[in-house]
Amino acid sequence: MRQYELVFIVRTDLDEEATDALIEKVRGIAETNGAEIIKLEKWGKRRLAYEIKNSREGLYVIMNFKGDAAVAAELDRVLKITENILRHMIIREDEK
Repeated sequence: MRQYELVFIVRTDLDEEATDALIEKVRGIAETNGAEIIKLEKWGKRRLAYEIKNSREGLYVIMNFKGDAAVAAELDRVLKITENILRHMIIREDEK
């Protein structure tokens, strides 16, 4: 199993419950595909460098997890089609 870092930006016009539900959805997808969540943290609302989907601000969330490449591929697929997520990036961390 490899270690990955996922950063995604959620729309800020969602209410608190919808935002938490979206974060739990991402966590659930990772866990059902066999990933072990190491850290899940909300960084908070930040101003974007440029406008994305008519939004100037976004809520940044970071998740570190261990899993196979299939987990990262499934997360990438789902996050691409989720309209309330503005951007995402999955990075495989180097072995130490």
